[in-house]
Amino acid sequence: MRFRYQRGLWWTVIVILAAGSATAGTLEGRVQTHDAKLDLAGFVAYVDDVAGPFPTPDRVLVMDQKSLRFVPHVLPIQVGTTVEFANSDPLAHNVFSISSPKRFNLGLYGRETSRRVKFDQPGVVQLLCNVHQEMSAFIVVVKSPYFARTAADGSFRIDNVPAGRHRVRIWHEAMDERSYDVVVAAAGITRKTISLD
Repeated sequence: MRFRYQRGLWWTVIVILAAGSATAGTLEGRVQTHDAKLDLAGFVAYVDDVAGPFPTPDRVLVMDQKSLRFVPHVLPIQVGTTVEFANSDPLAHNVFSISSPKRFNLGLYGRETSRRVKFDQPGVVQLLCNVHQEMSAFIVVVKSPYFARTAADGSFRIDNVPAGRHRVRIWHEAMDERSYDVVVAAAGITRKTISLD
């Protein structure tokens, strides 16, 4: 599913590449915008051009349903990750997706129960509840372990990125995905500012 970029918004992505070892570095960045209504914790940054294969994640991640909301609203994961959909509300929910990377329908289930789904294809999966139409969330499934969701202040950190030139993608539900070439240095810090308008 594609989302249109809203006119009049001005965005800045500040990327800092800090090397951690001779073969891998740490990618740190911050997303900035003049739109006070935009959720800075809703961005996902990820490196998508590092060759695998990568070990299948064995940790189960949780997306809860609280106060008629999915928590978190955006969840980035690696291909092969299993997500547990918990229900902490005192009423029943139905989690489903019609997104092509993962179509599923978990049916109706009540409080203090959960259902699990394994995500085996990369892409953006939008989640909905057919009982409560105001509920929605996104799972961003990426191929490598080099990804992060931004914090409330727009900052993010990706550790152990192999040194060298890479493509970093920035995703947000309110704009088209963007990509940038960056160089992870084997030593020192590389800073790059990217403006989106």
